[in-house]
Amino acid sequence: MEAPPYTITSQILHLVSEVQFLLGESKHLTVKKPSVKLRKENKIKTIHHSLAIEGNSLTEAQVSSLIEGKKVIGPKKQILEVKNAIQLYERVGELNPLRESDFLKAHKILMTGLLDKPGFYRSQAVGIFKDGKVSRMAPPAKQIRGLMLNLFSFVNTDKETLPLVMACIFHYELEFIHPFEDGNGRMGRLWQQLLLMKASPVFEYLSIESLIHQNQKKYYLALEKSDVKGESTDFIEFSLEMILKSLKEFSGEIISAKPKAGDRIDLAAEYFKSQSFTRKDYMNLFKEIATATASRDLAQAVASGLLKINGTKSKAVYSLSKKKK
Repeated sequence: MEAPPYTITSQILHLVSEVQFLLGESKHLTVKKPSVKLRKENKIKTIHHSLAIEGNSLTEAQVSSLIEGKKVIGPKKQILEVKNAIQLYERVGELNPLRESDFLKAHKILMTGLLDKPGFYRSQAVGIFKDGKVSRMAPPAKQIRGLMLNLFSFVNTDKETLPLVMACIFHYELEFIHPFEDGNGRMGRLWQQLLLMKASPVFEYLSIESLIHQNQKKYYLALEKSDVKGESTDFIEFSLEMILKSLKEFSGEIISAKPKAGDRIDLAAEYFKSQSFTRKDYMNLFKEIATATASRDLAQAVASGLLKINGTKSKAVYSLSKKKK
């Protein structure tokens, strides 16, 4: 495995330190809005802004309508782009960002109906355009398989690179390799998000794409500078700036208080979904609570009809009895 080239600068160390501090602060805090609502808002923003970067003109309101299953008037291709993205983001929890097979599966969902062979690496040469001209040629098609295997080997085996930095490196390297005929930008931003979510669940609530869209010129400039230097350093710095800014904005959505019983049950319902779980599983999710508190939470949820119980005491198994709105 050959590690992608990059340099750890003082700016990168400073940004990582600030991001990690904010992640530590938010670890045990409560989200002001219900998690379902916040996730939905984030999904709308993420889909809208990631596609807008690629020229999709549908508004956030139109994306929201499509998520709700409503009809929207607009270019058929752009509507299909949104519908595909909705399908993909609904299955994000099933994707392992360390698996190449999941990476290809995600591309297939994202680009079905938009490419002849979605989910497959390109077989032809492609150029990267700037101002209507080819600024550089992507690596030859025959090298893509090996380059992608090396990239996934890096994220799976490297133990020295910080997860925050690794997510940014993956994003840049994917744009450099340009493995697909189309959809590379969307896949790069998605996979960075998945790798960040693996590092901290807080990233599930963030739409870094919206900040990238607002700073689109800087985004492409960072990619270009990294291309010229032959390493991802400039892009890592830009990405960490966007991550830090996004986290600072998110801090307005949290409160400095321990979650109450109802909050914990809501979060557990979102986490376990259709899976059954034990009191021990529940306590692993909320490590700060005592056994008696966990038992009381679960008993109240059973009494209210939210949870079903099978068994007694420590051998009890719980499952969601109705979908939480």
